Amino acid sequence: MHYEGDIIRPPSEIDSILLQVTTGCPHNRCTFCGAYQDKSFRIKDDAVIEADILWAAERLRGMRRLFLCDGDCLSLPQARLVRLLQSIRTHLPWVTRVGTYGSAMSVGRKSDAELAELRGLGLSFVYMGVESGDDEVLRRVNKHVTAAQLIEQARRVSAAGMKLNVSVIVGLGGVEGSMRHARETGRVLSAMSPDFIGVLSLMLLPDTLLHEQCRRGEFAMPDAQGLLRELREMLSATDIRSGIFLTNHASNHLPMRVRLPKDKAAALERLDAAIDGYVPIKSEWMRAL
Repeated sequence: MHYEGDIIRPPSEIDSILLQVTTGCPHNRCTFCGAYQDKSFRIKDDAVIEADILWAAERLRGMRRLFLCDGDCLSLPQARLVRLLQSIRTHLPWVTRVGTYGSAMSVGRKSDAELAELRGLGLSFVYMGVESGDDEVLRRVNKHVTAAQLIEQARRVSAAGMKLNVSVIVGLGGVEGSMRHARETGRVLSAMSPDFIGVLSLMLLPDTLLHEQCRRGEFAMPDAQGLLRELREMLSATDIRSGIFLTNHASNHLPMRVRLPKDKAAALERLDAAIDGYVPIKSEWMRAL
């Protein structure tokens, strides 16, 4: 495989073929994110991508999932995505699930017919970075999208028949905006009704704008107990008919897999016990991105 730089994938794609289609992220302005600082956004040459597909066809026959890397491959022009998915179907016919990151901005550039076309060609799983449902937080972290737009585009992904996994970040509202961020994020998640919700806890990364804002006293990071209280408020405000609420990311203090709505009450009780000190939480040195 012709990989360039570090390859970032969701935790659930650990057993997937990782096919790098782009380098970097087309937005790459979020104040908290250091994932793609060393890469400019670029779509890789078709010949390189095709060579990697053929390499996988020879060596990775036992792997039934494939993930398109790097950030936001849905931003590719429709014709190139169509050719890519057709090649995957031709050369890797045993692959049963193709996933990708897809921002609300890139989804919004696709028509309903185009999304349906991609689903028909095998794109079945989209990961969308929501981060917050609070418009003020979204503005401050330079997401360049509103909560209403996030809801609209998430619903369009689901309407096209794709599974939707959204990520949110506990702590992104800071100490002052913690509960508002939690409640508004729960409201937006409820309106989206995604199949999976992946929760991360904020970790301030050097060389990011948010880290610098914290250093200057312009942003106050919640402590572990504050993050747990925020997580509880977010889960409490999330009301969906069916879905999985996951806190298994390495950044979180309390890993959980919550089937909604079935396990919600028990998960809230567990969070209460952790907040009160009766359930141990992960030490800071064990947290990672």
